[in-house]
Amino acid sequence: MVRASKTLQIDEEERFLARVAWFYYVEGLTQGAVAERLGVTRLRVNKALGDARRLGIVRVSINSPFGSCAEAEARLKARFGLAEACIVPSPFDPANVQTIVGTALGHHLTRILASPEIKLFGMSWGNTLNLATRFMEPVQRPDLEIVSMMGGMTKGSDINTFEITTRLADLCGAQHSYFTAPLYAGSKDSRDTLMGLDVFRAVLDKIRRLDAVTMAAGDTSAQSILVKDGLPGDIAIEELIEAGAVGDILGQFLDARGRPIDHPINDRVIGVGLRDLFEMNSVILAAGGAHKVPILAAALGTGAIDVFISDEDTAEAVLATAGEKAQGRARA
Repeated sequence: MVRASKTLQIDEEERFLARVAWFYYVEGLTQGAVAERLGVTRLRVNKALGDARRLGIVRVSINSPFGSCAEAEARLKARFGLAEACIVPSPFDPANVQTIVGTALGHHLTRILASPEIKLFGMSWGNTLNLATRFMEPVQRPDLEIVSMMGGMTKGSDINTFEITTRLADLCGAQHSYFTAPLYAGSKDSRDTLMGLDVFRAVLDKIRRLDAVTMAAGDTSAQSILVKDGLPGDIAIEELIEAGAVGDILGQFLDARGRPIDHPINDRVIGVGLRDLFEMNSVILAAGGAHKVPILAAALGTGAIDVFISDEDTAEAVLATAGEKAQGRARA
């Protein structure tokens, strides 16, 4: 309901702001056309529109489920220094979160892989990334190379790095190359030996030159593929949790503050580490679900992530978790 005037006087400035707002927002005139109709400059119209918003004469309401998603995107970008955030409405059934996030990632990949600026693109593995290839539109990029950027699991699966890399390359008509190594070595010494071989050094150098990469995040629950099928036989997830792990990025386990945990598992990873991500141009992290919130908040908190793709419920929980951590550090 429009508020009634409390005096018999006419506020000419408010009347002017209301007229500008009406012509611009309701009648759909351009700022230049509004200026011409009211006999003022375009600069004054532009300032009037800003004043009308600031004073509450004009209020914008977005009647769409994506409205609150856009707000969450802005908050995520501000909180974590992201270049881009893509947040989609959460599904009614939490079991469908990965499908929703995978769909959003597929649309994102369709857009960025069509760009000729991307020549080397890195892919990790996981179900969200697997689903993304199902929802991505084909592009023709014979000059593009898809690179698997982490070791794989010995068990064959649609979500393994080799299968996902091949499928994405086929969708792009692109070349592809594998990182043909297990994710973990038997020990730090054997890992160092493998990483010192010419063939692995060449692959790692290529990975460090990637124009963009997309990754998932693994948690420490029984839902984690890495926990179920990828950990070395001599490592139990319980000991990683006891060491402070909330999940992994590229097989490296992090604590709630985004720091690698003090455990030998991190010295056995065959591949690039968290530090290498800072040297890459665009690091995309895509994941969703309540069980992923601690590792997502930790990963985003490192500052290594450039683009975050998730669902709204997960995004809000990540922001809340990051806020709690910030308050805890302030109290400390």
